[in-house]
Amino acid sequence: MNKKVAFYTLGCKLNYSETSTIGRQFNQAGFDTVDFTNTPDVFVINTCSVTENADKKCRKIVQEALKISPSAYVTIVGCYAQLKPKEIAEIPGVDMVLGAAEKFQIVDYISDLTKNPKALVYNQPVSEANEFISSYSFGDRTRTFLKVQDGCDYSCTFCTIPLARGNSRSDTIDNVVAQARQIAASGVKEIVLTGVNLGDFGIIDGKRDTKFFELVKALDKVEGIDRFRISSIEPNLLTDEIIEFVGSSKRFVPHFHIPLQSGSDKILGLMRRRYKRELYTDRVAKIKALMPDCCIGVDVIVGFPGETREDFIDTYNFLNDLDISYLHVFTYSERENTLAAEMSGVVPGSTRAERSKMLHILSDKKRRSFYETQLNKTEEVLFEGDIKDGFMHGFTRNYVKVKAKYDPVLVNELKTVYLTNISPDGDVEITESEEILTH
Repeated sequence: MNKKVAFYTLGCKLNYSETSTIGRQFNQAGFDTVDFTNTPDVFVINTCSVTENADKKCRKIVQEALKISPSAYVTIVGCYAQLKPKEIAEIPGVDMVLGAAEKFQIVDYISDLTKNPKALVYNQPVSEANEFISSYSFGDRTRTFLKVQDGCDYSCTFCTIPLARGNSRSDTIDNVVAQARQIAASGVKEIVLTGVNLGDFGIIDGKRDTKFFELVKALDKVEGIDRFRISSIEPNLLTDEIIEFVGSSKRFVPHFHIPLQSGSDKILGLMRRRYKRELYTDRVAKIKALMPDCCIGVDVIVGFPGETREDFIDTYNFLNDLDISYLHVFTYSERENTLAAEMSGVVPGSTRAERSKMLHILSDKKRRSFYETQLNKTEEVLFEGDIKDGFMHGFTRNYVKVKAKYDPVLVNELKTVYLTNISPDGDVEITESEEILTH
């Protein structure tokens, strides 16, 4: 029988695309991919290091893995593995730690599944991670995360990603288009474009070869993919031409996720963000002028060093007044080897938690308000195969989460539905499945 491998992924959509690619490498080497609980011979844990919480999760996952399969070989990859390989190597039960330059050669490193008393560590300086490795997720037939860019040349004072992933680098447009066609042939209906700094797409071998807008135009011509979704793009890189093109495209959907991080120009300066809030206001206004029903998501950090109550209220009011649809709220946590960790004006943990709670409540309010504007409309929904309490879910083009009674015929299908009301759990309900109109 083939050896079995199981994966656990922490963090961003980019990590999920890379885990899938590593999984295919194992399959090609004769391993069978199994569920985490199916007593695998190998566990691969792909880590994140954006927050302190993500670091702590790694140890917990290793503990749970060894309860399931005590003799399994445990390998740790990802951002945390690049930043703190020695710390991970000390976790009981870990057998191997691979850095950013080594993780895509994992099958070559795992030639012997013998557990050793001390973990093996292969971790070159992040400067050696200078090659772009194509990746895309597979398994969820409805949606695929396609990596088109990696690394970051920005120097935000709170972020360890450049230390974990290296400099900005990209795939070629020709290769991305070829992969999109391959994904289309598999029956996937939606591709989510991912990267560390997606809008910086176009740097190849250290030089700018093209720009993100050119990729968007090329992908818009790919037959067989109904939807392209831009996962996250910096406001200073979200140009008028991109917004205008999405506004007229039949394939790129009206949904943008735009990191803000703070609504205070003072805090943005301390963070070394490359814009002020006036630019952010301009981007939102431009989008809404062209696409009034566009969904706009926002990343925001609370409790950054130096953030006074006045600064936070400034951020809160700024977000409250913006025509946005939801927030991803991050509580600031100190990261080693970042400038922010050495800054004065540390915000107490209890204050960070209080501010986070306020913005989570605001996010719920914004999402419900946005959903209410979409009621009594006919929209196209792409249904997914997940089942919970007899219901399935899907998303409209503008990212409204829709709830319907489970019907296997609807899985991975685009259906035109009528949005009727908001359920107690916050999702939008539609007409009964027998009344769903065939697309």
